[in-house]
Amino acid sequence: MLQQTQAARVVPAFEAFVARFPDVGTLATASRADVLRAWGRLGYPRRAVALHRAAIEIVQRLGGDVPRDPAALRSLPGVGDYTSAAIASIAFGAPVAAVDTNVRRVWARVDFGADPDTVSARVLADAAAAWLDPRRPDMWNQALMDLGRDVCRPAPRCERCPLRSWCRFETEGRRAQRPTMRRQPRYEGSMRQVRGRVLHLLQERAPRTLGGMARTLETPVPRVADAVRGLHGDGVVTASRAALGGRDGGRVALPD
Repeated sequence: MLQQTQAARVVPAFEAFVARFPDVGTLATASRADVLRAWGRLGYPRRAVALHRAAIEIVQRLGGDVPRDPAALRSLPGVGDYTSAAIASIAFGAPVAAVDTNVRRVWARVDFGADPDTVSARVLADAAAAWLDPRRPDMWNQALMDLGRDVCRPAPRCERCPLRSWCRFETEGRRAQRPTMRRQPRYEGSMRQVRGRVLHLLQERAPRTLGGMARTLETPVPRVADAVRGLHGDGVVTASRAALGGRDGGRVALPD
C-alpha cells in the first residue's frame, strides 16, 4: 500500500482493509472486485490483485498457513526477495536479512566506503547477511531500515550514526555523491491518471461501457481503451472483446 502513496493516507486504508479481511481465509474467499473496492484509490491496484491471488494459493495449496520459509514465500504471486525476507524475519523470526534500498546504502558505506550504485546487489546482500543478528532478526532488520531512512540518507547524517566507528565511508573521509534528481513524469493528464479514474468509476458502479466512461471522464475513447487494456492485462478489470478493441459499447467491469 505504501508504493507511491503517503503513509498518512495508507494508515486508515490499511486499518479498514484488515478489518474487512482479518485473515487469509477471508481474503481468499472474497471476490477480486471486493478486494479492489477495499483497496480504493491507493497506488498500484495490481498489488491488490497479487495479494488476493497469494491468499487463494495459501488456502488452496498450503492449507491456509502462511509460509515461514523465504523460498516458499517467494513462490507466491507478488512476493520477491525483499518481501519474503521481511515477512519471514519480522513475522516468524527467521534469521534472514531483509535488504531494501535503505539497507543497501548502509552496508555499501560501512563495508565498502562507497555509494550503493557502485557495489553489486549480490555483494550487498551478502554483507547484510554477515552483519545480521540471528537472535532478533525482526528488530535488527527494522532498525537497519530506520537507520538508512533517517540517518544514512543519500546525504548522510554521520554524526548521528551508531555505526560511525566501523564505517569506511566515514573513516576514509568519503563524501556522498550528489544524488541525481530524476524528474517524475507529470501525473496530470498521464495514462496513470486515466487508469486510476477508470478504476474509480468501476469501484462506484460496474459494469460500464467504454463510451460511457469516456464521456464521464471527458477523455477520448481511444485513450480510455488504452487504460482499460492495461488494467485488463494486470487482472484489475475484465473487459469484453469489444472494449479491448476500442468499440464504444464494449463493457468493462471489476473481476468477480
